[in-house]
Amino acid sequence: MRKRSAIIIAICLVVIGIVLGIVFTRGGSREVTPTTVNATRGDIVKTVLVDGNLEMPNKAYLSFGATGTVTEILASGGDNVTEDQVLARLDAPSLQSSVDMAKLQVEVAQEQVGAARAQYEIALINLDGAAPNTTSRKVLEQQANLAEANWETAKLNLETAKLSLDSAKLNLDKAAIVAPFDGVVGDISITEGEEISAAALATPAITLVGTSGIELQGYIDELDIAVVKLGQSANITLDALPDEQVTGSVTFISPTGTVRAGIVSYGTTIGLENPSAELRDGMSATAEVVVERRDNVLLIPNTVIQGTLQNPMVKVLVSGKQEQRYVTLGLSDGANTEVLSGLQEGEKVVVPTSTSAQQSGGFFGM
Repeated sequence: MRKRSAIIIAICLVVIGIVLGIVFTRGGSREVTPTTVNATRGDIVKTVLVDGNLEMPNKAYLSFGATGTVTEILASGGDNVTEDQVLARLDAPSLQSSVDMAKLQVEVAQEQVGAARAQYEIALINLDGAAPNTTSRKVLEQQANLAEANWETAKLNLETAKLSLDSAKLNLDKAAIVAPFDGVVGDISITEGEEISAAALATPAITLVGTSGIELQGYIDELDIAVVKLGQSANITLDALPDEQVTGSVTFISPTGTVRAGIVSYGTTIGLENPSAELRDGMSATAEVVVERRDNVLLIPNTVIQGTLQNPMVKVLVSGKQEQRYVTLGLSDGANTEVLSGLQEGEKVVVPTSTSAQQSGGFFGM
């Protein structure tokens, strides 16, 4: 009985082994469909990155030109202001008095000019009515000359009075801080009621930053500097404003290199073409400088390219079978590459497995 059971178990094991062998044999012979991507048309852009910070070169550090008490601060930090807008004022009664006095002196001088002119015109009338070659005519001639001299003196006095008024107005202007250009108010270091002494005149009271002419100051690696040229366009992204769309162009490339962390790089300036009010001095920014662009070209992902730099190749799936193709490549942006020949639009290119890529050497791993 035991011998019969052992024989039955042995037969079962043999049958199971045969079945498993058939299953594994069929499974091993089944071909796995490779992953493919289509060769498609599109645009490709090669860029060079420039990391740096925004800089607003048009800055003004404004202060009063006279002493006194701050009576009004007419702007706040972050305000957009226009040229000639008054930002702050001092209470300077003595300066205002000087202006008022100078205005009065101008008015008096104008009246004196009018009176002197009238005297001169009367003297000319009297002279015209005098008989020639008489003693009285000679007296009238002297009076006319004197009246003319008085008129000229009065006119000089009027010019002097006007200059004094201009000077008084300039001194009064020093008691106000006025925006020299359109911009954004930065720091305000004064408060209403504060006494401005002579020593404090050298300290900026208000900082004004111009919103036009914003630049990105950054550096380009020496490996990329040869392809970057003045005037090339750039797309700029900001860490603080990721949704802000800013464009610009290269306006300056330093001819001398700078060693930073052991790497040679070149200072580069990119002028912003559409700055917005949200931009701030010092913001971290990255520019993608467009050094080359191709539109409507045949593209494939870099991951499908195999072979060598001299002989790049891809595998194309044709009627279920993989066909090796040598291709001529063009511009690459690091993710995709232009195909100049060897492929047609719409063909299915095989994505190599990591194993096959390692065995072939890998195009971008060479």
